[in-house]
Amino acid sequence: MLPTMSDAQNGTQNTAQRTRYTHGHSPAVLASHAHRTAADSAAYLLPHLRAGLDLLDVGCGPATITADLAEAVAPGRVVALDGAPAALEAARATLQARGLTDAVEPVDGDVHALPFADASFDVVHAHQVLQHVAEPVAALREMHRAVRPGGIVAARDAVYSAKAWYPQPPALERWRQIYMATARANGGEPDAGSRLLSWFRTAGFSDVEASTSTWCYATPELRSWWGGTWAERCRSSFGPQAVELGLTTPAELEEMAGAWHEWAEADDGWFVVVHGEILARR
Repeated sequence: MLPTMSDAQNGTQNTAQRTRYTHGHSPAVLASHAHRTAADSAAYLLPHLRAGLDLLDVGCGPATITADLAEAVAPGRVVALDGAPAALEAARATLQARGLTDAVEPVDGDVHALPFADASFDVVHAHQVLQHVAEPVAALREMHRAVRPGGIVAARDAVYSAKAWYPQPPALERWRQIYMATARANGGEPDAGSRLLSWFRTAGFSDVEASTSTWCYATPELRSWWGGTWAERCRSSFGPQAVELGLTTPAELEEMAGAWHEWAEADDGWFVVVHGEILARR
């Protein structure tokens, strides 16, 4: 039997509190997340949306994806949930700029203990969320609880070990190693995308469809943006956490940041981010 709301709240809150969000919510991170759209981050879900559906976006961040999803299901109820004050502040700014303050409700909450009654939504969506939680199966059980019979739970996450790039400055491979070690020390799983199918099945979903999609950065503009945001994250996001954990040094982080800039400035620079996706019906 899947847990009720009270079961989830009592049984998973302490576990959730042991995790730490590896990226943090620095301006560089929020700006990077605000670059995302439903078209480039939730294309596998869009064909299943229609007007009037009630939708919950878990871990909404700056809500650029949420805003697109809200337009797809209007006039359905849409909730943008996040547990970070900085993310919710950015979400409210996005919704105001998009004219969606009356259409989307920002809510402070934890995916391990969703503050909603059973069967509250037709769609529950999570983009790049499960890689950061200590108990992804428990989180999926909560998402299962919150969706109505016949409804959809959709999740998409990256596979860090499958990321590929060219040229290959040596410090970028070191960046991957340090980032993945930091994420796991924080209680997450940076290869979550490859584990989604297993997690969904363990959580009790039987009607599941697995797919994959990528982000590719190969134009001068995209290389500059992608390399710049990761160089900054080495300095102000996951980097200081890695130093705190004893996984690297400030000097090595500067080498990684320099490697990101070196890659971004290469005329033949290319980078791909591989994602796993699951579309499941309750």
